[in-house]
Amino acid sequence: MVTKPTGGAIGQAFEMLSVETSGPSLSDQTAAVRVWLAHIGAVDGMLTLFIRHTSASLLIQENADPDVHTDLLDALDRLAPRERPYVHEIEGPDDMPAHIKSALTQTSLSIPVQAGRMLLGTWQGIYVVEHRDRPHRREIALHYLGTFRD
Repeated sequence: MVTKPTGGAIGQAFEMLSVETSGPSLSDQTAAVRVWLAHIGAVDGMLTLFIRHTSASLLIQENADPDVHTDLLDALDRLAPRERPYVHEIEGPDDMPAHIKSALTQTSLSIPVQAGRMLLGTWQGIYVVEHRDRPHRREIALHYLGTFRD
């Protein structure tokens, strides 16, 4: 849904982005978000992304060296080991550690947009972090608030 006012006034746009995951990983969504911003004609404003799950998260992270992703996933595993006896075990041994990892990371991001481009740094990308072992379909709500091309 896009509400584009005229004359440089502020408007907004909403979209749901669906992401298929394949187990613990960082899935780059930067290009998909860029395409959406171009499609709606975003100019200057604020982009908010919100993941609608409690066992996956969002991160802005390095997009150049995949070893960073490996080390991040390893660090999260050390912070929330699955070998620990958790009270919440009904959904399997990976579920409670996934909830902890999601709590330690982020469920929403705010990114400034200027001249139609996200103001990400040179080595920054937007990632869905899957914390569960099996594949899932994750949903990200996108909300842009700002000006649009005429």
